[in-house]
Amino acid sequence: MLIGYARVSTSDQNPNLQEDALKKAGCEKVYTDKVSGTVAERPALTQVKDVLRKGDTLVVWRLDRLGRSLKDLIEWMNYLEQHEVALKSIQESIDTSSITGKLVYHIFGALAEFERNLIRERTQAGLAAARARGKMGGRPKKLSDTKKQMVINLYNEKKLTIIEICKEMGISKPTLYKYLRELREGKGK
Repeated sequence: MLIGYARVSTSDQNPNLQEDALKKAGCEKVYTDKVSGTVAERPALTQVKDVLRKGDTLVVWRLDRLGRSLKDLIEWMNYLEQHEVALKSIQESIDTSSITGKLVYHIFGALAEFERNLIRERTQAGLAAARARGKMGGRPKKLSDTKKQMVINLYNEKKLTIIEICKEMGISKPTLYKYLRELREGKGK
């Protein structure tokens, strides 16, 4: 039996393209997750494991739908081999029911991980270069040090509620509490 698995990273994304391709490939059942590939707990993928039987083929649209790292993909391949289940990837034209398909699977998995690592390395290099030029990454500070001190003073005076302070200064409660925590830890100015 051909069993399909589709995954989109967010609930905003539409899995129809993958699901249609899986059905066209002959999948009798298609399971879909709407969750990032980096999340370990994927309910539909867990269901797939429960449904797969000896002689079945797990079909995915692309390998990255199944796992985000070479380690994940190899673990899946080992699991599938132990249960005598083949893997077919539509986009990469991989079918592990043959020895050549298994080789291609491992090569594509390694290349996909290499590409992700290159992107990560370039991003880190770009951030380091920006820091060397004096630019700091991340979200800009909500309030200046002077306004931060005003928030702390308003809190200590107890004339306004927390909600009133937050509304007046245009900050959230977690931000206010962060400023107070910084003051207690000696980080506040």
